[in-house]
Amino acid sequence: MPHIQMNDANIYYEDSAPDDQQKPTIMFAHGLLWSTQMYDAQVAHFKDEYRCIAFDFRGQGQSEITKSGYDMDTLAKDAIALLDALSIDECHFVGLSMGGFIGQRIAINHPERLSSLILLETSADPEDPKSAPQYRKLISAIRWLGMKRVSKKVMPIMFGNTFLTDKARKSECKAWLAKIQDNHKVGVTKATMGVIEREGVYDQLGSITTPTLIVVGDEDVATPYEKSERMHFAIVGSKFAVIKGAGHTATVEEPEQVNTVIRKFLAQCI
Repeated sequence: MPHIQMNDANIYYEDSAPDDQQKPTIMFAHGLLWSTQMYDAQVAHFKDEYRCIAFDFRGQGQSEITKSGYDMDTLAKDAIALLDALSIDECHFVGLSMGGFIGQRIAINHPERLSSLILLETSADPEDPKSAPQYRKLISAIRWLGMKRVSKKVMPIMFGNTFLTDKARKSECKAWLAKIQDNHKVGVTKATMGVIEREGVYDQLGSITTPTLIVVGDEDVATPYEKSERMHFAIVGSKFAVIKGAGHTATVEEPEQVNTVIRKFLAQCI
């Protein structure tokens, strides 16, 4: 799959139907430490009916590690630039965690580009002052020790207990641990700083008129239920769904549940 140079970054993306301009488009934006791969189950499920675009944020996955541009506003511009480059006027936007930070900003500042907004495991608030110091310590550990040495401490943040303790999914769990370890320490530290230094957009959620679905795993410790409920109450007409047995990476932990709630929501958006 191709890379594209835009907004001062070389961005990797995957396009399930590059020659099909008739299908409606779903754009998938991943969470911190991940890549397009966290949406493999969703792309496989929806690609027959939708043109599925998944991309790696700068500094992560297969995209370029740039010197700057890791703030949420620049990353939102990256997403818009990718839509422009692919001649896509509007899309259904799916954003998980960091991807959700981007989706909210697009809905606030460029609502004409969205057919709908699906926010997974995310928040409209700035980073919690109580957790920010822990993330800064994590960044220091990554810089000095590398991603592999701290990866096991990250897993309980990214996944719920059900997934982590399921013996039948032990090999799957190991595979995702390896994906975390594959992160380049320079790119991931820059991306993490962008996340923990982000500004909140909660006060602007009332301006969102895009049809919106908010999804949270009932075992999510990174952005728990209360943060999702807070967004739900702030966005007029938004829908709300809870994924049972899932933590902060529900697309991987419970893909069938996630696909079902997204499909039901998209059917209402036609």
